[in-house]
Amino acid sequence: MQTTTHQHDNCLRCGRTLTSVKSRATGYGPKCATKIRRTPTDLTDYKPHQVASARELIEDGAIVLLRSVVFVSVSTDGTETYKTAPNVCTCPAGLKGSRCYHQLAARMLLAA
Repeated sequence: MQTTTHQHDNCLRCGRTLTSVKSRATGYGPKCATKIRRTPTDLTDYKPHQVASARELIEDGAIVLLRSVVFVSVSTDGTETYKTAPNVCTCPAGLKGSRCYHQLAARMLLAA
């Protein structure tokens, strides 16, 4: 299986040009990454592994804003993409009406 890493030229949050290797790999500049990590988000309805997965999704730059509150997010294994909003997701869990880590990641990004 071939692994490819997408390099971002601009911050996915603010749009500024990214210069460091780490920032280009994650898609967020250091200030935006810090702001996203520190943003208070209600985590009461989510399990610890969902919180960890949402943070990993953001750190990997695997969730990108499509329009106003709709994001495109990548599946855990990287083979599928889902349309995600803070309250709905097209992933298997989201289609069943469950809260998924994609939704949490969208909430975290919108709150920042």
